[in-house]
Formats: sequence, C-alpha cells, structure tokens
Amino acid sequence: MAGRQPIVLSAGGTGGHLFPAQALGAELSRRGWKLILMTDPRGHNYAQAFPSAEIVTVPSATFAGRSLFGKAAALFTLGRGMLSASAQLGRIAPAAVVGFGGYPSLPTLYAASRRDLPTLVHEQNAILGRVNRYLAPRVSIIAASFEGMERVPSSAQGKVVVTGNPVRETILALTELAYLPPNAGDRLTVLVFGGSQGARVLSQIVPKAVGQLPEALRGRLRIEQQCRPEDLNAVRAAYEQSGVTHELAPFFSDMGERLTRAHLVISRAGASTVTELTALGRPAILIPYPFAMDDHQSANARVLADRGGAIMVPEKALTAESLTQTLVRLVAQPEQLTKLAHTARSLGRPGATTALADAVEGLALRAVSKTTKSSAGDRA
Repeated sequence: MAGRQPIVLSAGGTGGHLFPAQALGAELSRRGWKLILMTDPRGHNYAQAFPSAEIVTVPSATFAGRSLFGKAAALFTLGRGMLSASAQLGRIAPAAVVGFGGYPSLPTLYAASRRDLPTLVHEQNAILGRVNRYLAPRVSIIAASFEGMERVPSSAQGKVVVTGNPVRETILALTELAYLPPNAGDRLTVLVFGGSQGARVLSQIVPKAVGQLPEALRGRLRIEQQCRPEDLNAVRAAYEQSGVTHELAPFFSDMGERLTRAHLVISRAGASTVTELTALGRPAILIPYPFAMDDHQSANARVLADRGGAIMVPEKALTAESLTQTLVRLVAQPEQLTKLAHTARSLGRPGATTALADAVEGLALRAVSKTTKSSAGDRA
C-alpha cells in the first residue's frame, strides 16, 4: 500500500461509535492502509484504541439537551468544524472517508461530501441515527448493522449495504464457545448490566424479582450485576437478604468472559450489546432504554425478539412480579433458553468487520484507480 492515499475514520463520543471504528481500523491496518482518525477535541483519549492512526482534532458539538442559545453556539462550533475538516481533508487527500454517526463525525463527513470524496457511514443501530440520516443523501455508501434498517430516506435506499456491526476482538475470540444450558440442580449464572455505568431500573427491579423466587431456585443462582456506584449498597443488601450468591461492580472489564459463562443475560439493548449477544449466541431478556434517541434500543431489541432470539420487555411493563414469573418459566424450560441462544447466534454476523472493511477498501481502491487513470491521462 506504499504511496496510496490514506483512509480517514471519523468517530468519537460513546463506545457504541468507537468499538466498530476501532475494529475497522485494526482490520484496515492489517491490510496495509494508513489511517487518520478525525475526531472531536476528546481525540487524545482515543490514541490507545487507534495506535497506528494519526489523530486530527476537529471542532464539533451536539444540539441535544441545549437551550436556544446553546443550540446557536453548537451550530457555530459545527460550522467551524466543517471549515477545519475541509482544510484538513484538502491536506490529507484521502482515498475514502468513513463515519460512524454521532455529532463528532458530522463536520468531517459533511466536508468530505462537499469535496466530492468517496464516503461511507456505518450505522450501529436498527434505526438510522439523526446525523447519519442527515448525511445519507450525500454519502456514497450506507453500511447497516441490521436487515431492514428503519428511517432511511427514500432517496438513499439504494446506497444501503448490510455489513453487520463489527465486534471487538476480545468477543470474537470467544465465539466458538457453545451455549450450555443449566441442568437440573446446577448453578445458574445470570448476568445483569445496563451499559457502562449500569441502569437504576435494573438495580431496583432485578433484586426484588430474585427475592421472590422459590427458595430452591434462589439457592442455585449466581447473580453478576453491573450497578451504578450509588446503587451498590442497596443491591448488595437485597441479595444478602434473599441469600443469593452475587458479584457486584460498577464496571466489568471482562464482559466477554462473563457473557460466555452466563446462562441468561438481563440487559439494555444498545447496539454493541445486541451485536455481542448474537455473536456469542446467549439468551437474553432485553429492557430497552426508553429515552434513547429515536427509541433506537427498542428497534434493536425487536431485531432479536421478533425472530425468537430474545425476550423484549418495555421498561414501562417491567415489574418484579412479571420478571419473577419469566425467570421461573425459563428455568423450568431450559430448552427455551437453548432455543433463544441458538436463534440469537443465527442472527449474528461474526464476519462484520471483514464485510465492512471490504466495502471501505472497495470504495477506496476505486478512488485510487480513478486518480491514477486521471494522472496518467494528464501526463499523456
């Protein structure tokens, strides 16, 4: 790849945007491409995740949760970001520019489209996000994580390619571990989490539901739960009162290993969570975060639930009593856990990183070829 134009990745913000960018970056680096990460002022935090990439900072801001004055300030910052990104892209002359949604990617992808550069946006959720929706008519390719992605503008339907959502290498390394349902009397491990900092509703409802289980079943349980720091003491007291073996922490760094040994997962339905559940093939009760932008977590959960790969419970319908009943039913019918696990795995796309890299590389190589032919024509 010596002498070829680099590929620009534009990502930032949450792990949901950064994980697929990191996975794609690692794959493109293996293929010999030089990478440049264009991100917001938090870019220095991402250096470890993109060790081979040059990091370029571009001003960006979000409109979410801002006053009228705050929105005007955000618009001004985005304008500065677009001018900065355009100047940087002129200097870099990339073969392709790839965005992962969220406002940190908006200035770069908009500037790239104005410069008529080859562009691709990747959407992690089952609903096309607002930034990607705005960019959809302007970009070359829209890479989707799920079939039937919602809210794609009619003018951009023909640009959609389903690649799947790249999975972290630590998860991919565990995909060969088959799901083993619990036998009667065996220890039953339930993993509970609600994002990087836990979810208050899970801390409130799950311990109550577990406390209402029959004593024999409580004696078999091992709960591994990620909780907000302020909820730890209350959750610990509830499990100690019900006599349930438990391990609690604000954050689990070994989530892949915990997912593989879980007999059941109770969690939110973020894109990364749903992707990892399908990659590993683990049964889950999904409680979508109801205030997610465009309610995208409900759409993510439906991808599995509508096909029998998970149980979806809207937060407004979640009660300790209903969760207790569901847990009793699933334990009494371990074949149902197995069915959920196998169906979830059938919906996974473990080759998503390769598929996305192929789409990006194809776009970049066409641009390189076009540039080479144009240069040859000029010399002639």
